[in-house]
Amino acid sequence: MAMIKRTEWADATALIQSAQKIVVVTHVSPDGDAFGSMLGLVNGLLSLDKQVDCAVDDGVDDYMAFLPNSTLIQKKLTTGEWDVMISTDASDEQRTGECGAYARAHSQKVINIDHHATNTMFGDVYLVDSTAVSATEVVFRWFETMNLPLDKTIALPLLTGLVTDTMGFRTSNVTTDTLTTAQKLMNAGASLAEVTARALDTRSFDSLMIWRYALATAELHEGGVLSAELTLVDAQQVGMTEANDLGLVGFLVKVDEAMIAVVFKEVDGGKINVSMRAKQGFNVSQVAFALGGGGHVQAAGATVDGLMDDVKARVIPMLIDAAKAGTLTIG
Repeated sequence: MAMIKRTEWADATALIQSAQKIVVVTHVSPDGDAFGSMLGLVNGLLSLDKQVDCAVDDGVDDYMAFLPNSTLIQKKLTTGEWDVMISTDASDEQRTGECGAYARAHSQKVINIDHHATNTMFGDVYLVDSTAVSATEVVFRWFETMNLPLDKTIALPLLTGLVTDTMGFRTSNVTTDTLTTAQKLMNAGASLAEVTARALDTRSFDSLMIWRYALATAELHEGGVLSAELTLVDAQQVGMTEANDLGLVGFLVKVDEAMIAVVFKEVDGGKINVSMRAKQGFNVSQVAFALGGGGHVQAAGATVDGLMDDVKARVIPMLIDAAKAGTLTIG
């Protein structure tokens, strides 16, 4: 997959300087990088005295409520007109959900901030760099070109995205530049210990309850592909409205025999969400892209039409091929 590096820093800055009303959106089912890049942007723009709205379908997750100004995140957009919409960490327009669709229809210009090689290059101005480890790294670089002073309200969300998308600086794309960025964010007031504890090491009781259903379905396939599944009925048994694995796929890939882990989650409308993780030396992004999704080499996903058994029968052989094509590398 070809890398993308199109960073129109000056054009993006000029657009922001001329704008007064700005809306920031991110992708549905947001992770730490989605929330981090959104709130890092929001807090940076507020420091420039801009009027800023931000939204993502279903709003902020509890484990991200520690981020400064997380209460500003709206779960729906039904009113508003903006000079600029900024989309962050979303590889395509559909991934921005209903909030993104509304914001796009009511904004004069769109800035696309992302680090996925699968980005479809939507919008008017691009800050897309697939060599970056996170969308927050792209935001950080943009702020550096603007000479925007960092404080804790900006640095803490940006460090959160950096930490979560690198799984605590453990992915193969981490470089000395990544660590230098983290150091600068820490110097601005962000606590690495706090981010790691809140974003990586915290588990809710709900996660234990839902994991017991998923772990009962765990199966080790040829090539070191470890799978599990969750149905809507499983979710309802523990009082959840959706089959969210709450980080289980990241736990499964740590199993010694697993080179690739996958969790299949049933969603409304006859679809299955496929979440994939891989050890270093293995690539799940190609599988995600073939399924109409996207992501990173070691962390990717897609939502696929079909019933659970049919989707598993289609996806697991693809992952077995990916596992056979890889070689475990450490260091």
